[in-house]
Amino acid sequence: MRILLVLAHPLSDSFAASLAGTIERRLTENGHTVDLLDLYREGFDPRLTESERARYFEPDYDPAEAGPFVSRLKQADGIVLVFPQWWFNFPAILKGFFDRVFVPGVAFENDPAGGRIQPRLGNIRLFWAFTTTGSPWWVVNLYMGNPVRKLLKRGIAAFCAKGLDFRMVNLYDMDRADEGKRRAHVARIEKLVGRI
Repeated sequence: MRILLVLAHPLSDSFAASLAGTIERRLTENGHTVDLLDLYREGFDPRLTESERARYFEPDYDPAEAGPFVSRLKQADGIVLVFPQWWFNFPAILKGFFDRVFVPGVAFENDPAGGRIQPRLGNIRLFWAFTTTGSPWWVVNLYMGNPVRKLLKRGIAAFCAKGLDFRMVNLYDMDRADEGKRRAHVARIEKLVGRI
C-alpha cells in the first residue's frame, strides 16, 4: 500500500513526531510505501483562501492552490494521521488540511440539489489516527463524547470514502504520562501498524 502519513505537530522533537517516525519505519519494514507529510516542516498554509472559498460550490472546483497536497492524497491507498488533540479538537493546521485538501471533486462531490454529498476517495481503504490528549479517558469519552473520533469517523472518513478500515488510538493523560506509559503506547502502536 501507499500510505500518506500526516504529522501535525509544531515541534520536531515531540512525542507525536517520534511516533510518526516509528510508524513510518514499521510500515516501510512491512513493504509499504510511505509518503510522510509533516505539515509544519513542509510549510502547509491551513488558511482557506478567499478564491478557494468563492469557488467551492462551482462545478469542476479547481484545487490548484493546494495542488501538490491534493495530488499526494489522490496517490494514497491509506491515510495515517498523527497529531495531538488541543481543546478537544484538531490542531489548526490539520483542520486547514481537511478544509483545503478534502475538497469537492477530490474527497467528495456536492449534490447540486442539496442532497447528500457523494464520496470520491475510492482509492483510500485505510484511515487511521494516532493522537494524544492531556485529558484523562473519562473526560474525553464520558464528559466530551470523544468529539475528535466523531469528526474523523462520521464527519470526514464516512463522507469521503466507503468501506474504510477506520481506527483511532489515543494516549490519554499525556501530560502526566511517564516514560513507561509512553513506551507501552509506542509498543502498542508498533504492533497495530505491523498488521497493515
